[in-house]
Amino acid sequence: MTGLAVACRRVVHIYRAGAGDVVALSGVDLSIAPGEMLALVGPSGSGKSTLVALLAGLMRPSAGRVSVGTYDLGKLTDTEIARLRGTEIGVVLQGAARNLLPYATLQRNIWLAQRRAARLAGVELDDPDRILSLVGLGGMGPAKVGDLAPGARQRAALAVGVAASPGLLLVDEPTSQLDTRGRDEVLAALETVNAERGTTIVVVTHDSEVGARLGRAVTIRDGRVGAEGRDGQDFAVVAGDGTIQLPPEVLGAFPPGTLFTVDHEEGTVTLLLGGHPADGAHPDDLGVAR
Repeated sequence: MTGLAVACRRVVHIYRAGAGDVVALSGVDLSIAPGEMLALVGPSGSGKSTLVALLAGLMRPSAGRVSVGTYDLGKLTDTEIARLRGTEIGVVLQGAARNLLPYATLQRNIWLAQRRAARLAGVELDDPDRILSLVGLGGMGPAKVGDLAPGARQRAALAVGVAASPGLLLVDEPTSQLDTRGRDEVLAALETVNAERGTTIVVVTHDSEVGARLGRAVTIRDGRVGAEGRDGQDFAVVAGDGTIQLPPEVLGAFPPGTLFTVDHEEGTVTLLLGGHPADGAHPDDLGVAR
């Protein structure tokens, strides 16, 4: 299975509540190439889990467009989206136990995850033991979920997520309750799945080290794409509506409502406070993009 491309265009999501609506996403633009691994990084309440739920088709955007492969998820019926989640989109929920039947063997957990895809003509699925080997659990097919250590349990959840050979795998906080060794084992399993199958992988995480390990990390802040990290270097991102979120250290020094002029010359953009660098600061201190 080759990886699926993902595209979000000016995605807005609003939770309706009696005490007042809550805007979880506010104009998200994001493109993910087929076979890419990406981390969505941000604090609780930033909107990253909402974005993944939209990519999984578990919710529909209030506005904007969410595409996975050739599918516009907003135009699909509930039945069509359910079929995608059983075949082309794999979802691993936060907390390994939510993805597994504790009384069943690992082999049976994987077989149950393959049932929908197995009914489709022409689909060839890997043997459960092969899938377990892919995530570093070779030979453990007869084991019960309840007998596994936390790190192994999380890798079993990943095995269930890739059981139907999806082109897109969405994983919510897979390392949040693991020690360093368990975290590294889970990340190694994700890297193996990506390398051997070309699966597009999106991981929600609080851990910046996880983002660095995956190679590309997108920060979600206040419902928008705030910054992007690639191979250890951070970038600000211009959204589709022309807005750009400044780094937190800049926002801390210059609160909302502060006026800047923008100077653009020979590939350098400089923000000048009131038309002049603040207190003699070098322009780089005010957020210079080259």
